[in-house]
Amino acid sequence: MTEAALNVAVLGAGRMGQQLVQVIEEATDCQLAGVWSRNADTDLAALLAGADVAIDFTLPEATKEIAGVAAEQRAPLVCGVTGIGQEAEAAIAAATRHIALLVEGNMSRGIAVMSRLLRQAAVALGPAFKAEIRETHHRDKKDAPSGTAIALREALGDESINIDSRREGEVVGEHLVRFVSAGESIEIAHSVSNRRVFAEGALAAARWLVEQPPGLYRMTDIWS
Repeated sequence: MTEAALNVAVLGAGRMGQQLVQVIEEATDCQLAGVWSRNADTDLAALLAGADVAIDFTLPEATKEIAGVAAEQRAPLVCGVTGIGQEAEAAIAAATRHIALLVEGNMSRGIAVMSRLLRQAAVALGPAFKAEIRETHHRDKKDAPSGTAIALREALGDESINIDSRREGEVVGEHLVRFVSAGESIEIAHSVSNRRVFAEGALAAARWLVEQPPGLYRMTDIWS
């Protein structure tokens, strides 16, 4: 551990939170400030006051509270929660006036690069090619379509694109975009076999975010 170790608070004690704790503990440049969940007695404000940055892998119901407290404590926040509602989005927008806040439903570097490739492909291929999106996740995932699939549709610049959502077994995450014309097709796909990818991406985002001014950021801002 170095003297300048980044003090990281983990919000959420589920599968992703546990994976993130492990990644932080294995890192040589970071240390765990603590873990918070809505069912625990930990004081969120006190935890964030002592952290350099926080990473949120809780549930949509907690996002509004977390964004507000992070802004009050001036703690940069990485939010990996999907399926958040309008009130939480408004809280995030308000918080960005005071802190750097990165929101992304998929923290992998591969998806960030895929999003940029899709923007380029949509422009280069033009209206002769129609896009289709298919996403597959484990059977316990609650939101459908996935936040990642919605973000990929946004990257394509066409909200009318259909998203085929599938929930099967223990699939961590698979996303495929297919461009189809009258005579040819192109596919760009991404798959994840281990949730550690998301934890490592979130920690990379946290390292980057602490150097940024207040504002709203995405993973594509890191890997441009």
